[in-house]
Amino acid sequence: MAAIVWLVAGILLAAAEMLTGSLVLIMLGVAALITAGVNGLTGASVLVDAVVFAATSIALLVLVRPFLLRRYAIPPPHQTGVDALPGRTAKVLETVDEHGGRVKLGGEVWSARPYDAQESYPVGSTVYVMRIDGAHAVVMKGP
Repeated sequence: MAAIVWLVAGILLAAAEMLTGSLVLIMLGVAALITAGVNGLTGASVLVDAVVFAATSIALLVLVRPFLLRRYAIPPPHQTGVDALPGRTAKVLETVDEHGGRVKLGGEVWSARPYDAQESYPVGSTVYVMRIDGAHAVVMKGP
């Protein structure tokens, strides 16, 4: 009878994993299924069942889960569009000062203005994009 209880618990835990996706409940479900198998083959006591369940749960959570997370985890999304531009370098095409200017950024020409309004960047210098403000790249001379 105990083997059936462990079997049902394992199936329910595995089904509940579909709601979380954290790979914790599936590990506990597999441990419950292993415990059901051990109990079905040996008819062991509840104490032995608890030890088998605890040992297999810990082993699965510590050894198998990290491997599965590395293997199947969704990588963080890459920045695209204007969100990917801050931090990149740009080449000054027209002097960038408080009144504006132009830079070449990633193969495109952008209107630009300096991060500090008192600064000016001559043609040919390399600047770093601090942020994108509308259609303007806000730039700053690097270190």
